[in-house]
Amino acid sequence: MVDHTESGVVTVRLFGFLRSFMKEKGLPDCLDQSVPPEGKSGLEVAVEVGLPVEKIEAVFINGLVKQLDAKIRPGDRVAFVPSGTPGPYRVLLGMVKGR
Repeated sequence: MVDHTESGVVTVRLFGFLRSFMKEKGLPDCLDQSVPPEGKSGLEVAVEVGLPVEKIEAVFINGLVKQLDAKIRPGDRVAFVPSGTPGPYRVLLGMVKGR
C-alpha cells in the first residue's frame, strides 16, 4: 500500500450502490484525491469526486465510522458507505450499536 501522507493525497474507496454509481459513469471505484494538510470534510471530498451526497450515510476514516463533517487528512484511509446498508452489516460496521 502506498503511503500518501507526504503527498497530500488520500485513496477513496466506495461500497455498494456508490461503487455501482461510479462504474456506470465509467469512473473508478477506488481513486486518489488531493487533500490539503489542514484536511477537508468528508462532504467536501464526496462532492469533489462526484458522489451523490444524499445517498451517503457514513464515511470510514482509518477504519472508524464518522459523520460526513469529519476531517479527512493526507494519508487517511477513506471509504464511503451508502444509505440503505442492511441491518446486520450496520452493527458489524459500527454504524449502530448492537443490543
